[in-house]
Parts: sequence; C-alpha cells; structure tokens
Amino acid sequence: MQFKLIFLLVIFSGLNCSQKDIGDLPVAKRITFKGQEFDTYVVDVRRHPIQMFWKDRNSQIYGSLGNLKAELGIEGKKLLFATNGGMFTPNQNPVGLYIENNELHEILDTSRGNGNFYLKPNGVFSVDSERAYVQETFGYTGISKFATQSGPMLVINGKLHPAFREGSKNSYLRSGVGLISPHKVVFAISREKCNFYDFGSLFKEHFKCKNALYLDGAISKMYCPDLDRHEGGGSFGVIIGITD
Repeated sequence: MQFKLIFLLVIFSGLNCSQKDIGDLPVAKRITFKGQEFDTYVVDVRRHPIQMFWKDRNSQIYGSLGNLKAELGIEGKKLLFATNGGMFTPNQNPVGLYIENNELHEILDTSRGNGNFYLKPNGVFSVDSERAYVQETFGYTGISKFATQSGPMLVINGKLHPAFREGSKNSYLRSGVGLISPHKVVFAISREKCNFYDFGSLFKEHFKCKNALYLDGAISKMYCPDLDRHEGGGSFGVIIGITD
C-alpha cells in the first residue's frame, strides 16, 4: 500500500511539474542587450495559441491593433498580445504567403525584388495547435493553420543572416519572431533604433533561437499590457495576436 502511494505521488508530481512549465508562459520582459533595450514576449503555443488576423467578420481590414482589440471585445475575447505580422502592399494586402484558419489568402512569393522582404533568404512564420515554425521560404513545409511570410531571416540554423554587418549604420526600430523550441516562440521589438546585426544577435545569443524572422521596421508596434504597452495604432496588413 505504501509503495502504491509513493508511486502515485511521483506520477502526480511529474504531471504538476509539466503543467507548471507550460503555465509559466507567457513571459513579458524588457531586457537590455548590447546596451539597447528590447521588449520581448515568450509564449508556449500549446497553452496560448497564436493567431493571425487580417479582415474582420465584415471583410474589413483591421489595420490597427486598436481595431483588433475592439472587435475581439465585441466577441467577448480579451487581447493579451498583438504585433504587426509582416509586410504589406499599399492596399494593406499581405506580401507573400498568408494563411488564416487553414484558408490560403496569398501564395508563397519566391521571386526576386528590392527591399527587406527580398533580402534572401527570407522566410515564413507559421503555427498550428501544437507547434510553431520559422523556416526559410524554400524550406517551408506547407503545413500550418496560420502562416505569414516576411524577410529577411534573422537567424538561419543558428547563424546570423550572411548580409548582416556588425556596426552597420542602417538602424531602425525593428520587430521579429524567433523559435526557442518547437512549442516556444519569442516576439521582440526594439525600443530604439538598432541594426540588423544586433537585432539578429538578440535572438541568436540571448534566446538561443536556431531560426528567427524579421517582421517589419520603423512602423512596428506592440500591444502588451504586461509591459505597459497599450499601443492601439498602426496601419497594417496582417496582425499576430494572442487572446484569452
């Protein structure tokens, strides 16, 4: 009898430990890296699913973080976190691949062009109910519930994008997403202008991400009450969000 009791306690102790590991997330932190401040948000997709939003129930583009928050409120949902989810056309249509709730809206863009999106290799951030992925465009598996394409890749298989140069004067506000593990994702936005080398290094060195993707630059915003960020503005295409 005593042996059975000890055995059951061990089992339940293990279960509680596993649940606690997941339940500790999301974690919002303001950190200093290479003398620069960044706001970061780490989330486990098994506990807090990541969604992507473009148009509301009336087929109107949300556009701003505030519009998304208000619409979700009408539906009885609370917005916990949101940020712009990649680049877009002047009409606020997604540039490159966009999948929302298993529905393909825009196809994968493998063409050449100018600007950050086309600084190859670029990539895709995608999620399903159990996992998240950050993959190079030509390595995209094509299996995801939500997906958005952007560029450039910040970290590729544990290495910085080959075009990044330490000490570069090309500095802007920057936002991105990195994969810490198959289940754990980190979003980050700089609080001041920084270059690609330092921003990519944040994901590579601080968060140990094997792969990370740039989302956008000077226009980027983040809604994160846990960090006292209540930004509701913006004029975006895709928005990445987490709800309660």
